[in-house]
Parts: sequence; structure tokens; C-alpha cells
Amino acid sequence: MIHQGSSSQTESGKSPSDPLPLIAVTMGDAAGVGPEIVVAAALDESVRRLCRLIVIGDAARLAAAASILGVDIEIVRVDGPDDIAAGAGRLHVIDLALIPDDLPWGKLSPVAGDAAFQYVRRASEMALTGEVNAICTAPLNKEALHAAGHAFPGHTELLAHLTGADEVSMMLATPELRVIHVTTHVGLLDAIRTLDPEQVLRTIRRGATALRRAGIPAPRVAVCAVNPHAGENGLFGNGEEDERIAPAIAQAAREGIDVSGPHPADTVFYRASRGDFDLVVAMYHDQGHIPVKMLGIDAGTNITVGLPVIRTSVDHGTAFDIAGTGRADPTSMVRALEQAALLASVA
Repeated sequence: MIHQGSSSQTESGKSPSDPLPLIAVTMGDAAGVGPEIVVAAALDESVRRLCRLIVIGDAARLAAAASILGVDIEIVRVDGPDDIAAGAGRLHVIDLALIPDDLPWGKLSPVAGDAAFQYVRRASEMALTGEVNAICTAPLNKEALHAAGHAFPGHTELLAHLTGADEVSMMLATPELRVIHVTTHVGLLDAIRTLDPEQVLRTIRRGATALRRAGIPAPRVAVCAVNPHAGENGLFGNGEEDERIAPAIAQAAREGIDVSGPHPADTVFYRASRGDFDLVVAMYHDQGHIPVKMLGIDAGTNITVGLPVIRTSVDHGTAFDIAGTGRADPTSMVRALEQAALLASVA
């Protein structure tokens, strides 16, 4: 059921009667699993205990997702946070009405790509003005985004552009492991060629700062090498460890960060997962993503570090192969919302 809400709150963000943080949830690509996992996560008891949600998306598509899931949820169209009314079983939506009723599930669509962009743009504006306390994003499709004329490699770079951030980092988190990336959406050869000590140092700093803000007062940071066996004293590679990574580690240590490395990548993630380190700094996309996703793709969350706003996301894509079937697992969305609520509470 869909209907229009009315004003019930006297101020934006947190109201006097409801101190829970308000999270702007972007619906993601409407042809993917985003609508389904947003609806399912909104009904999760742990999410309802920790935060309030306002979805930026399409009310009719969310209602269709609820029907597919076979759940009873009231979709309430609102103009903004001031219209949110308390009550279980409700999902408040700023309805941009950009999705046609006949948009097929699981198929690439420039229309859905543009809509996903507009959802993120609106959520960013709300976060920058303080209308919401954090952003949590459902997955968009990079090819659809590009087909719609928005030439961004992904959410991370798009959010940096929209919020005016000079440089950001992607941090992936599971209950066992946290990883921050020096480079993300670039090819492997480009990632290695462009590595420099200042870039590595800035990433170490951002990661340590993020963990301190999340309640870890003295985070233990491990930094990955690029080459097998951390270069084996020059036997492998072209001196990347000594020239581009070790100087950053030394400077971070002088600044008081508990940091070590460069560590061989084939063992450092295992050591972190057993508790030796609080954070691993990966040099490139797959080096950090593979170990996190091996621990469970549905359990991970994505945190963008360096933005002027709080942003978390699921750690998976649009899953076109199962979109519209009701089989999407909302666990990662639930974890991302929990993480957003935690960060907003300590900010």
C-alpha cells in the first residue's frame, strides 16, 4: 500500500521525541536487487532499534518489491524528514518517480542508471545540509550509470564528486576483517604504476582516523606489500615495497600510528582475521576485496572514508540474475544500516 505522508516532526534529523539517527537510503538500480533488500532491511528488528530510514527512490518499485517478497509494509510518500511519522511496518520514501511501471527486472537500463544517480545526488544534498545523519546506498550498476551519461567508476567516486571531497578511500568491513584500499577502480597495472608514498600515507591516516572515530582508540594497522613475499628483499618486483610503501609506514609510525609492514598479502589477511590487526591497508582493488568476500559476500559492508558525510553501503552488486525473484539476501544491507547508525551515533 502506498499513500502520502503529512508533517509530524518539528525539526530535521533527530526529533526531540525520537533520538535515533536518520539514515537516507538510496534505492540503487531499480532493475537490480536494491528495492528488495531495502524493503527487507527496513523490516529487520535490529535496524528498527538502531535508526530511522528515509528512502530516496521510487515508491511504486518498492511496493512491487514488497509484493515479490510477500511482506506487509506501508509505503509512505514524503517530501522530506519533517513528514516522517513513527510506527512499525512503514517505509518512508522521497518518491522521485523516475522508474516506468514496465521496467523489467534484471536487465541493463539507462533509465535505471540515471535514476540511481539522482537518488545519490538527492541523498548527498540532504546529508550535507544536515537533514539526515548518514547515507546508506543500495547497489547501482556501473554500466547502466555510464549508459545514462554519468561517467563515474562507482559510488565512491560519485559521492566524492557530489560532496566536494578531494580524496576518499574505500573501506570494507566484516565481523572478522577490515580493509582499506589505496587504489580502487583502476586497472592493476595502473594501480601499481601510480602508487606513491604520500598516497599510501594518506590512506593509512584515513583508516586509523576512521577506526578511532568508530571507538577503537589505538587501531593496529597492517600494510600490504605489492609483490610476493613482500618483494623478498628485492628478488621480486621493481622495488615497490622499499620505494613506495615502506617510507609511508615509517612516517605514519613517527606520527604515532601503530602501523607495520609491508606484509606479504598471502598471510596478512589471515592474521588480521584472527585478531592480530584491526585494519589492513590493501594496495589495489582485488587484493582487498577477495579476502573480504571470501569471508561472506552478504556479511560485508562498504564504508567511504574521507567524505564530509557518513556513507555506508552493501558489499555486493545489483545481482541482475536474481533480481525480481525474492531470493536476494538482505544481510549486507542490514549490516550497512547498522554500521551507518553506529557511525552517526558517535559522530
